[in-house]
Amino acid sequence: MPRFAANISLLFAELPYLDRFKAAADAGFKAVEILFPYDLAAKETRRALLANGLDLVLINAPPPNYAGGQPGYAAVPGGEGRFQSDIRRVLRYAEALKPGLIHVMAGYASGADAQDCFMRNLQWAADFAPHQRFTIEPLNPVSQPGYFLNDYDLAAACLDRIDRPNVGLQFDSFHARMIHGDAQAVWDRFRGRIVHIQIGSAPDRSEPGRDETDFPALFAAIDDSGYDGWVSAEYTPSTRRTASSLRWMQ
Repeated sequence: MPRFAANISLLFAELPYLDRFKAAADAGFKAVEILFPYDLAAKETRRALLANGLDLVLINAPPPNYAGGQPGYAAVPGGEGRFQSDIRRVLRYAEALKPGLIHVMAGYASGADAQDCFMRNLQWAADFAPHQRFTIEPLNPVSQPGYFLNDYDLAAACLDRIDRPNVGLQFDSFHARMIHGDAQAVWDRFRGRIVHIQIGSAPDRSEPGRDETDFPALFAAIDDSGYDGWVSAEYTPSTRRTASSLRWMQ
């Protein structure tokens, strides 16, 4: 079986943030990911990770716009200066938290200018922090209407243009199924580019096993591919308590 991590922004949400680390460890997870860990000082999150023996797999960038703007703007022309400033802030958190990966969110835009902007911003980030690994992730247009990176073929084309060894593809079975209809087929086609995996059922983003995706077969294919990264449970449990939704791990 793959190595499973817990996205504690969605899992164990019945608990206060700092209590979720122990809950994840008690459930058998050895690592977590956090969508936006910027509400607390990095040292508090780092202390919770260390106290529970957990690795931090991934965080999202840039930090949320608390003024009410859309999350992510790497592909939005005109925001390059703000992007660089916010990535510097993210990297200060990363220095303390040591996430394996930083997912750079594209934001809501379209067209050639948006793609050019996305390329320049990712290239800048990759060159500014060459020892940090970054990911890009297609998000489906039902959940995220207007999001620039909404297709795996587009993501592959972007990666070809970015052309940096520390930028890779993030695969999410939920988004893959929503975009292309078959998560396994997306994995089979793009697995050579994939550096991080997330799982959840479509269309409600609940725990694995609640849609037509054959998750045991997907897990076997991941193992057979030689992928050695984490597979993160990023879903909203259909049960009142997260622990009751974890039967798929058995």
